[in-house]
Amino acid sequence: MSETFASTPRHDAKKLIIMRHAEADWGLDDFNRPLTKHGHAQAPQVGRWLADNGHIPEMIISSAALRTRQTTTWVSEGLGEKAPTASLSKELYNAPASRIISAINGAPESVRSLMIVAHLPGVQDASLQLARPDSDYEALMDASYGFAPASVAVFDVLDDWAALDTADALLKAFKAF
Repeated sequence: MSETFASTPRHDAKKLIIMRHAEADWGLDDFNRPLTKHGHAQAPQVGRWLADNGHIPEMIISSAALRTRQTTTWVSEGLGEKAPTASLSKELYNAPASRIISAINGAPESVRSLMIVAHLPGVQDASLQLARPDSDYEALMDASYGFAPASVAVFDVLDDWAALDTADALLKAFKAF
């Protein structure tokens, strides 16, 4: 990507949000692990933070695992009436970065704000792979250090979704809840 980002937000930039599911319980088969009480509290906080900061997704693609479905439901509650209906993807269950990026690449170009909800290590690896070197330093360091449950990375994207691969998105914010 040859274009550079100005210090002020670009109106033509799209928004990419990559989130790790909220805190999940143990003891069941992995696919059907539910959120803990703490996870149920984390996820709506994420939705409210996204809404408060103007990061409203137009489209949400979530892993089909129970913990990510529950996370998406609670994030949507925090987003309020602006929350889109999420689509579920079995392909995102424990997906590596390449599969997460492939899901992003498949998003319609008409979507201006996309959110992915998935699992470690894929969410962290995809975020670090997509982050441009001129990303926000603190956000990049926080994402590198660890992607705790209910962490979210927010990127500005100038390219088409289909063109994203490596170092193509500007990491603007990273927050753990």
